Amino acid sequence: MKMMTAIIKPFKLDDVREALQEMGIAGMTVDEVKGYGRQKGHTELYRGAEYRVEFQPKIKIQIALSDGELDDAIDAVCRAASTGKIGDGKIFVTPLQEGIRIRTGETGEDAL
Repeated sequence: MKMMTAIIKPFKLDDVREALQEMGIAGMTVDEVKGYGRQKGHTELYRGAEYRVEFQPKIKIQIALSDGELDDAIDAVCRAASTGKIGDGKIFVTPLQEGIRIRTGETGEDAL
């Protein structure tokens, strides 16, 4: 099992969710986060005063996957989240030692 973490632009969340749902992946955890990278910040104007926004709003998606679903899920997220511009995001994959469904006690891939 693997844990896939994807950091994407907020307006791409629905596209990514739909792409994963078409694959049969229905469960995910979503967090609103802020990040700083090559995209850098930008300057905004508020009530006549200029200020610098360093951290960009992003969405962090975490999905527990079986090893067989991983490559297709990565492809789906890459296609759905891509705009071709800087700041599209990143995907990280880590090993997942164990998963347990609290309601039934199922473990491993059965818990997914």
